[in-house]
Amino acid sequence: MLRKVGRLFVIKSNWEAYMVIYALALGAIERGSVYLTRFPGFGGKLLFLACTGAVFMAGAKILDCIKYEKAALMAKAEGPSPEEDLERKAA
Repeated sequence: MLRKVGRLFVIKSNWEAYMVIYALALGAIERGSVYLTRFPGFGGKLLFLACTGAVFMAGAKILDCIKYEKAALMAKAEGPSPEEDLERKAA
């Protein structure tokens, strides 16, 4: 049962990643607007930019991880490479 619940929190496709990134962006904009009202001037603008910049970094990492996991899955489905096969025979 815990495994089924745990699968709900795994991002498996780009579409799911885009939805998570969108949700992160909405939260960052909300937090940034609070910073703009609480800290008027240059400091608030810097904090707002930090919030949005964090979303860009997190989004890039999420998309890179999905690409890496898909490549690893494809490599596993293809079977061992010739180099891996020689390493197993040598060991």
